[in-house]
Amino acid sequence: MLRGMRTTVRLDPDLLHEIKLAAAEDRITMTALLEQAVRESLARRRQGRPRPSVPLPTYPGWGLQPGVDLNNTAALLDLMDRGDAPA
Repeated sequence: MLRGMRTTVRLDPDLLHEIKLAAAEDRITMTALLEQAVRESLARRRQGRPRPSVPLPTYPGWGLQPGVDLNNTAALLDLMDRGDAPA
């Protein structure tokens, strides 16, 4: 059986009353309700953080050439294999 650690947390009396009511309404323990709330809060916090930007390499060239369809993979691969581009 896996057991959690015991700790003391000081809560506002009004908040504690709401926790007790919500736990009773959901028919779960206060511990389960608090664990769920903290997990959800931490997950939202992680999602809200901006991810670091990743520098993307750029290469000098002529850009997209006329007649090149980036949605046609087979034609694009043929063009790359030939080593030329439409003029």
